[in-house]
Amino acid sequence: MGELKSPTQEGIAVVNASIEERVVKIVVDSLGVNIDQVARTTAFDQLGADSLDIVELVMELEEEFEISIPEDQAEKIKSVGEAIDFIEKELAKK
Repeated sequence: MGELKSPTQEGIAVVNASIEERVVKIVVDSLGVNIDQVARTTAFDQLGADSLDIVELVMELEEEFEISIPEDQAEKIKSVGEAIDFIEKELAKK
């Protein structure tokens, strides 16, 4: 039998992370930007995201938070803060 591996510190941090921290991590990973470039007020286009990048980002957010973001709503999400606000509202409905 294999050894049980203890969770990594990174894994624990992700589980305990706030919505904002999780969104920022997804933006950083998805767009390949430095975390220092990402704030609530940062627009996705400021990070060099094109429309395809934003579609992929929305899909990753849907998967991470187990929510559905309708296309008409996704088009209105232009910044990190708008994504966080939308996700918080959706999770409050659950």
